[in-house]
Amino acid sequence: MKAVFDDSKPIFQQIADMIADDIVEGHLKEGDQIPSTTEISQFYQINRATAQKGLATLVNEGLVYKQRGVGMFVANGATATLMKQRKEHFYKQYVKPMLNEAKRIHLTEEELIQFIKEDKDA
Repeated sequence: MKAVFDDSKPIFQQIADMIADDIVEGHLKEGDQIPSTTEISQFYQINRATAQKGLATLVNEGLVYKQRGVGMFVANGATATLMKQRKEHFYKQYVKPMLNEAKRIHLTEEELIQFIKEDKDA
């Protein structure tokens, strides 16, 4: 199945995000080889340079490493790094605004916890 790219971010970033998602979700484990630039460009029908830029993004972030003549692999610690980044993003994007709104409407901690428990049980 081909990916459906959108206009929210550059395609190279969407490629990097898809591989990062595979790492977080456990589809790619630390030490696993990731698809090559050629494989990615052919599968998603994109320019090789775009695929390479996506992979370079992951290399620059320390999430994957190159082994000359062999390929690219998921780096040790990549899962923990991504989980930490995503938890921080989740807090800033969702939790902090929710807490600010709860404070504005004088929602108690107990009421907030009750909302979460009720939604979880649904």
